[in-house]
Amino acid sequence: MAPKLRLRLTFDNGLILGPGKADLLQGIAEEGSISAAGRRMKMSYKRAWMLVEDMNAAFVSPLVESSRGGQKGGGASLTDAGEAVLAEFRSLEAMVLERGAPQIATLSAMLSDIPAQK
Repeated sequence: MAPKLRLRLTFDNGLILGPGKADLLQGIAEEGSISAAGRRMKMSYKRAWMLVEDMNAAFVSPLVESSRGGQKGGGASLTDAGEAVLAEFRSLEAMVLERGAPQIATLSAMLSDIPAQK
């Protein structure tokens, strides 16, 4: 089984952008809803909404725009900035995996065959 890479960026303004927030953005884009994206990740609506608010506040432009419920129900979508942030993060993940493949292979080869052996 290949190792998994979990990229986490910590910015000076306090924002931490990692796979969880990227997955949340992707879920919002695919589901059209913050609550549906949160459910997909087994996350409460409150937690998902707090993460969206944190990301919206941390960037120059909001990443997610939402509309309240009503007859047609509410919804959410990524803004152009949100789509760009998600695309850049996914691109960075792919680049690190590709360029780091030799080092990952070397580290993998150095592992014990017996899990949790000390």
